[in-house]
Amino acid sequence: MQFIASLKSKKITPEQLFMLSVLVVNGGNYLYNLILGRLLGPAQFADAAVLITFLLVLSFAAMTFQLVTAKFSVLFENQVLKGFISKVYKNALVVGIIMGVLIVVFANQLQNLFNTSSSNMFIVFGCGVPLYFLMSVNRGVFQGKKNFKSLSITYQGEMLSRLIITLGLILIFNIQSSVVIAVGIIASFVFGLIPFKVPTIIPKKALELSKTHTKEIRAFFIITVFYELTQIIINNSDILLVKHYFEAYEAGLYASLALIGRMVYFIAWMFVMLLLPTVVQLKKDGKETASILFKYVGYIAVISIAIIVLCLSFPETIITLLFGDSYIAMAPLLWKYAIATSMFAISNIFAYYYLSLDKYIPVVITGVFGVLQMGLVIFYHESLEQVVHMQIIAMLLLLGIQLVFFKYNQIKEKAI
Repeated sequence: MQFIASLKSKKITPEQLFMLSVLVVNGGNYLYNLILGRLLGPAQFADAAVLITFLLVLSFAAMTFQLVTAKFSVLFENQVLKGFISKVYKNALVVGIIMGVLIVVFANQLQNLFNTSSSNMFIVFGCGVPLYFLMSVNRGVFQGKKNFKSLSITYQGEMLSRLIITLGLILIFNIQSSVVIAVGIIASFVFGLIPFKVPTIIPKKALELSKTHTKEIRAFFIITVFYELTQIIINNSDILLVKHYFEAYEAGLYASLALIGRMVYFIAWMFVMLLLPTVVQLKKDGKETASILFKYVGYIAVISIAIIVLCLSFPETIITLLFGDSYIAMAPLLWKYAIATSMFAISNIFAYYYLSLDKYIPVVITGVFGVLQMGLVIFYHESLEQVVHMQIIAMLLLLGIQLVFFKYNQIKEKAI
């Protein structure tokens, strides 16, 4: 009885609940990809990987609205906050519709560019894009207010519905089509909107933000757009370029490698979600923020080292267990890819930290090296191994520059 009572007294904090939820979501997303890889095989999985990559690109684009909403949900209050949220929803919906229409209109060109078997999968995917932008603003409100319970529900709903609906369609109807995957993705956007509170209709005057607020929002939005663009380039350009330059079989093999190697990045994302509102609030309260950065960098470094060691020690076992013998050719590259993503994950923590503090040089640095990585792969892609090596070079330079900037900034602050 005393043991049970002690367990009850130790309540799980909302932050811990969210971290646990993110681990479950990442696990579910990995399971989704792994099952698709086994069911479809390398060649067909290459098409699925393009759609999954498009989903990641969309998530980074929509993350701009989520981060802007999260940050100013901390800073704004009452009617100003309501007016701000209402405007963000409207702008996000407009951008989502424009992006969705572009994907639908250029579906045939996208099919030719990425060597996919169908253009219909892009048409179906494009129809769901506006929903994703609405979902991201909704999540930004929860993130900024640290309503981690509701935030967890939206991610759980998206992951579970995509997993169940997609695999259900494939297994029940025996349809191994990229269009089915696109349908599952769209359905998950609907479930990801839950819980969704329709913005309150308030008087027009209350919607008008001051020039100061508008300027702050615009500045942060622009730099966040730029940064999320760099995230898209660094995280997804390699898969799309490999799909363009290599045959479907090799592209499918590489997609499996990327999925396993990026495990550390998806774990790091969990800490980024907690980092931004915490740093903004500490800055607002006039408190120091570096300790939070050290805490999360330490977590990511330990996790990264553990994953790299595992990938180096048991590469064939990991690939066989996760994807099967068809993908075993990627075993020698697994630990190398893990190194590249680990360096990027740590660099990302620094960039988001300074983004929270309205310091944008690290964001520009990330952009430069994102373009460098893409350029290196475009010019050096004789083999999949060379593609991985180019990413290691770019990410090593990026992490080094981020560390130098942090040290310089610390010295500069102490001198003031």
